[in-house]
Amino acid sequence: MSQVKPFKIDIPQARIDRLKQKLAAADLPPEIEGSGWEYGAPLADVKRLAKYWQEEFDWRKAEAELNKLPQFTTRIELEGYDPIDLHFVHAKSPNPNAIPLLFCHGWPGSFDEVEKMLPLLLDGGKDHPSFDVVAPSMPNYGFSSRVHQPAFGALKTAETFQKLMVDVLGYPEYVTQGGDIGYMVTRYMGYLYPQNCKASHYNFPIPTEPTDENFPEVAKEYRETKSEADVEGFKRTEWFNNEGRGYAGEHSTKPQTLGYSLTDSPVGLLAWIYEKLHDWTDSYPWTDYEVCKWISIYWFSTPGPLATLWVYYDSKHTSDEKRSEVVSGYLKDVKIGVSKFPKELYVFPASWNKTLGDLVLNKVHKEGGHFAAFEKPELLANDLREMYSKSGGAYGVVKGKTGYA
Repeated sequence: MSQVKPFKIDIPQARIDRLKQKLAAADLPPEIEGSGWEYGAPLADVKRLAKYWQEEFDWRKAEAELNKLPQFTTRIELEGYDPIDLHFVHAKSPNPNAIPLLFCHGWPGSFDEVEKMLPLLLDGGKDHPSFDVVAPSMPNYGFSSRVHQPAFGALKTAETFQKLMVDVLGYPEYVTQGGDIGYMVTRYMGYLYPQNCKASHYNFPIPTEPTDENFPEVAKEYRETKSEADVEGFKRTEWFNNEGRGYAGEHSTKPQTLGYSLTDSPVGLLAWIYEKLHDWTDSYPWTDYEVCKWISIYWFSTPGPLATLWVYYDSKHTSDEKRSEVVSGYLKDVKIGVSKFPKELYVFPASWNKTLGDLVLNKVHKEGGHFAAFEKPELLANDLREMYSKSGGAYGVVKGKTGYA
């Protein structure tokens, strides 16, 4: 079994000083007057944030906050790849019957997205199930190491996390929660390892559109229950496809080219990610401190900002005939839960989620966006509690770990 080592973030002062030097020397572009957010992150916002990042933001304060999380590293070996030093949060519940839960972030997120939910998940008392929460930095992200070989997409990330949960942490059965790339990763985990991954919850579902040929009952239900919320969801999805997903095209085709800017220019990285924090949330009231802490995790990450893009390229260009089945197919051996938020990027009718598998929780929320764990931690945590509660559809799915004392 791989050794697990305690981990603390400790960025050398020279790197912090170098960041401030680069921010001080930044050249900023002009913008079309009055364009607002239509052309991307506005100049006034980026100028303010860059100045704050340089002059006021205290990384040591943010570092101390992050180090309150119980963090570890371990070495994971996959055939054909150099060993991966995997960084992860492992927050254990005082309840010995706690349910092992793997939380998987995406881009441009991080392991820290789970932080606000931990108080709600670790100790449910007598009324709610409790969880042991494992939140890794995906390989090439955060404080995990860089993968040196190509073809390391969502599938290989799933294999890495399976080894973490079963072989390293000793959880023979577990459940997962994922959004964004984390949706892809946890879908692979349920598809490949249903003997271990017993249930999955998603906040970024990509279901199949039901027809009278496939899923006729779901198609009938959708026709009978179609609502204004469904119409608005399609509008949001159309907006994202037409106006919001250009980043993914670059990530999945020429990430190296973009990587020079993101690696050399902190302002470039700031604008690239801040646009998503604004556009992908439901009017979340970001503070300058929150934005700079979020982006600093990328700037100070072990593999660097470029490496976080490779999962897009590798997932697209690695042959996997099962990919479409995994992403949107029916997983019959895994209990499925879904939370729908109106400002997600793909917002499909809730009834369509029945095409994803054995759906035991299907919650629709009136507010919230892409970063649900950060924006609406209470809503997401309560959905997980409900899914695994004594009256929930996934109660007792992990042998000997009901979540209750």
